[in-house]
Amino acid sequence: MKLLFDFLPIAIFFGVYKYTGDIIIATAVLIPATLVQMIFTWVRTHKIEKMQLVTLVLVIVLGGLTVLFQDKTFIQWKPTIVNWLFALAFLGSHYIGAKPIVQRMMESSIELPEPVWGRLSWAWIGFFVTMGALNLFVAFTMSEETWVNFKLFGMLGLTLVFIIAQGVYLSRHLSHNENSTNE
Repeated sequence: MKLLFDFLPIAIFFGVYKYTGDIIIATAVLIPATLVQMIFTWVRTHKIEKMQLVTLVLVIVLGGLTVLFQDKTFIQWKPTIVNWLFALAFLGSHYIGAKPIVQRMMESSIELPEPVWGRLSWAWIGFFVTMGALNLFVAFTMSEETWVNFKLFGMLGLTLVFIIAQGVYLSRHLSHNENSTNE
């Protein structure tokens, strides 16, 4: 559910683009939509995740530049910058701190062997790098409309597929851990 809520501003961006056919207007609506999403999250949970904050800042800065200069290139770079910053953060967590970010985020919910946490972290790094590169490929080799469609459906779809694949991978290790703890 959280993943779908996180994609809400993108869905609004998509709807406005489809209605107006104007990426600048869609971007101008994206900025307050993302801000409202963050305010709603804060009111509901009294916290904002660092990744959400980074996304908000990039939407404001790159979206603002898009509107100010009437140049879609800025907003088209945003998904790549976000994904590559996430990849960098996940990579950095292997060298800063005792555990990779993915382990810190998920270890209260599941118990996994250390090598599995490492492989999971590297999978996320690869996913973020690939998504950033794929965004650039679509943005700069295909039509604007194709990129807008990819931004909502392609990125969401690929993220869901990756999360499902991650779940399948983890399920092999979870059932092993549960069996060993019940014996």
